[in-house]
Amino acid sequence: MLQAERIAIVTGANRGIGLEVVRQLAHKGMTVILGSRDLQKGERAAAQLIDAGLQVLPRQLDVADPGSMARLAAQVEQEYGSLDILVNNAGILYDTWQQPSTADFDTVQEAISTNTFGPWRMCKVFVPLLRRSQHGRIVNVSSGAGSITTMDNSTPAYSVSKAALNAFTRSLAAELKSAGILVNAVCPGWVATDMGGAGGRPVEDGAASVVWAAMLPDDGPTGGFFRDGKPVPW
Repeated sequence: MLQAERIAIVTGANRGIGLEVVRQLAHKGMTVILGSRDLQKGERAAAQLIDAGLQVLPRQLDVADPGSMARLAAQVEQEYGSLDILVNNAGILYDTWQQPSTADFDTVQEAISTNTFGPWRMCKVFVPLLRRSQHGRIVNVSSGAGSITTMDNSTPAYSVSKAALNAFTRSLAAELKSAGILVNAVCPGWVATDMGGAGGRPVEDGAASVVWAAMLPDDGPTGGFFRDGKPVPW
């Protein structure tokens, strides 16, 4: 069994899936750091959870800014000494207006910077703290759009950035397996959020898919791609 109280970080957590992941993890007795690029938005989002008695700490965190990550890592090390769960949720640019052959490369680079390099940067900074945990978990929030098996010509910047995130997940999982750190990619499904738009599944269900991977037992899978606890084709 996992410890009842642990330290978690969720990126891009001031709204949508990220905020709901924070809520669900906090309800499991964890201290959850709510990472938000805009600290004021993060503080407003955290207020409702803090008022409910949950251990939620809003912190400024921009996954495109290495300095922001380094500052947070120093705070976590000083205050807690280790990290148990890292949820790389921050994501941008569902570029429905683009086609692969005519895609604007500035848009592509922006998507990759946040959706691929963001989680990679976070892992580089926080893996040393995760190694100090007895039950380290990394969850990279991906998308079915990043599945090469089912990929089409839509959302090229977003899709390629998520496919690359999936590849990074596989590579990092292989590296960290001997340390007991489980690393998985999760597709939360089409969720009714600001990015997903209306008509998707409830945000609670999408977040639960992510929380499942964050709460895996020590003998759980690593290096996989999942939705609702079931494998998704690469």
